[in-house]
Amino acid sequence: MVNVAQTTYGLETCMHLTCTDMAKEKVDDALDQAYKGGCTNILALRGDPPREKEKWEAVEGGFHYARDLVRYIKEKYQDHFDIGVAGYPEGMEDQQDEEILLDHLKEKVDAGGTFIITQMFYDVDIFLAWVSKVRARGITVPIVPGIMPIQTHAAFLRRANWSNCHIPQRWMDELEGIKNDDAAVREVGKGLVAEMCRQIIEAGIPHLHFYTMNLAQATRMVLEELGLASSETPTKKTLPWRPSLGLNRRDENVRPIFWRNRNKSYIVRTQDWDEFPNGRWGDSRSPAFGELDAYGIGLKGTNAANIKLWGQPDSLRDVADIFIRYLNGDLKKLPWSEGPIAGEADTIKSDLLSLNSRGFLTINSQPSVNGIKSSDPVYGWGPHGGYVYQKAYLEFFISPSLIKQLIARIGDNEDFTFYAVNKAGDLKTNAPSDGPNAVTWGVFPGKEIVQPTIVETVSFLAWKDEAFRLGSDWARCHGVSSPSRHLIDAIMENWYLVNIVHNDFHQAHGIFPLFEGLKLDDMDKTADIASLRNGVTIGDTSNTAKIQGATLTDHAPA
Repeated sequence: MVNVAQTTYGLETCMHLTCTDMAKEKVDDALDQAYKGGCTNILALRGDPPREKEKWEAVEGGFHYARDLVRYIKEKYQDHFDIGVAGYPEGMEDQQDEEILLDHLKEKVDAGGTFIITQMFYDVDIFLAWVSKVRARGITVPIVPGIMPIQTHAAFLRRANWSNCHIPQRWMDELEGIKNDDAAVREVGKGLVAEMCRQIIEAGIPHLHFYTMNLAQATRMVLEELGLASSETPTKKTLPWRPSLGLNRRDENVRPIFWRNRNKSYIVRTQDWDEFPNGRWGDSRSPAFGELDAYGIGLKGTNAANIKLWGQPDSLRDVADIFIRYLNGDLKKLPWSEGPIAGEADTIKSDLLSLNSRGFLTINSQPSVNGIKSSDPVYGWGPHGGYVYQKAYLEFFISPSLIKQLIARIGDNEDFTFYAVNKAGDLKTNAPSDGPNAVTWGVFPGKEIVQPTIVETVSFLAWKDEAFRLGSDWARCHGVSSPSRHLIDAIMENWYLVNIVHNDFHQAHGIFPLFEGLKLDDMDKTADIASLRNGVTIGDTSNTAKIQGATLTDHAPA
C-alpha cells in the first residue's frame, strides 16, 4: 500500500511498523519495500497483542520494545527515515505509571525518534500538562496530538473507554440528549473537537494528526470548521502527469506521452531504473522498459465485468461505438485508459468523434496550446507566473488498408512527425532521428524551459507491445468461439498503431484535415468468424470478407 501510494499516486506516506508478530526478517522486508518505494516516514510502535492473546509477547528473533525497533531502523538507514514514536498523555493499557511512560518516551527519542504522535484524547488540559512534562524531560522533538473525530455516540464512548481517556463533563452533557441521532452527534461533535484543536494550536502546537478510521465525513467536518479544508478539489499540477515519490524519482520531470492514461503501468515498467530523466530524456535503450508480465500492466477487471462494461461487439461499428461512448463520458475507461477522458479534450472532441465514427480508433490525444498561463484550470501546470505550451498529438489504431493513404497525405510536410507500427513490428516513420520530440513544455520565471512530455522511437516501440497486449487481453475476455473475440483479435493482429505530432503548435486543429474523406466502408457488417480464422484482414479491401475494406472518397490535396 505504501509503495503504490508513493510511486503511483505521488502521495507522501508514513508507514506504521509494529513489533507484533514481526520477526526481524519481516521487519527487514517491510523497511526495504518502504525504502524502495521512496517512503521517508516510519511510525515505529510496539503494537497491541493479537486478539487471541491477553498479553503482548515478542516473537522469536523479533523486537521486544519500540525503542529497539527505532534503534534498529536508525542504525540501518541512518537519516533516510523520519521515525515517529507513540506518546501516551493518559497512560496505556498495560502501563499507567506516568513517570515510567515518560522514561520510555525519552528512550525512544534518544534511540532515534524524530517526532511523537500521541494517543487520542478529549481533555485538552490533560494533554497540555503532559506536553509540559515531556519538555521538562529534555525531549524537544515535535509533538503531534492525535485527534479522534466523533462519528457516532456509541463509537465515541467505545473508543474513549478503549484508550482510557477522560471525557470532559460538558462534552458528555452536550452529546447525551442527541445520542440516538448520528447526524446531530457529528454536528455537535464537530464543534467540540474543533474547539479543542483551536486550543491546541493557540498553545503553540501547529500539528494535528487525525484518526479517520477510514471514515472521512467527520474529519472533513472538523477541518472545514477550522478553515483547513477547501470545499473544492485542488487542481494545481506540478507537471502535466502525476509525479512519483518513488526512490530516485522525486526529481523526475520527463516522460513519454504514450503512458499518459496508464500511469501505474509506466511506474511498474520503469521501476528498476537506477535514475530517471531530469531536464532531458536520455537513451531509453538502457535501462530497458520492464517486461509485460509484471503485475499491474495487463488489463484489469474480470472477464464478466469487462464484458458488462464494453459489451460484445461483432462489427467494426460496435467497436467504434465503444470508443465514442468513452469520448462522450458514458464509459469511464478503455483498455488503454485507466480513467475518464481528460477535460482538455473538449476542444477537439467533435474531431475525435468524427474519426472514430469513420473507423479510426483513438486512444490518446492532446490539443495544441500556445502560451496559456500555468494557472489555467484545464491546461495549466507548474509554478505560478509561467506559461505552458503543447503540440497537438493524436494516437490511434488504423486499418492496414488506410495506412498508405494517410502516410501519403503526410508526405514531406515537416509540420508532421508520425510513427506507425503493427503488432509484428513493421515500423514506418518520418522522424529525422530516434531522439525525443518535446510535445509539452513550460516557461517559468527564474527557471530553464521544462519539457516534461516527449515522443521518441524506443519508448514508442515499448508502448506498442503493451498497447497490442491490452487489446489481446480485451479479446480474451470473450469465449474462444465468440465473434467478439475474433473481431478484436483480428484488429490487434493486423491494424497499425499510429501517433502523429503536429509540430506547429500555433494551429489548433492542424492534424484532422489529414483525415478528410478517409473512412472504412461496411463498418456495420457482422464479422465472419470463418474468414477471420483464415487470416482475412478486417478493413482490407484486398479481401472479400463480410467486413470489407476502406475506400478513399476524397483525394489528398496536390
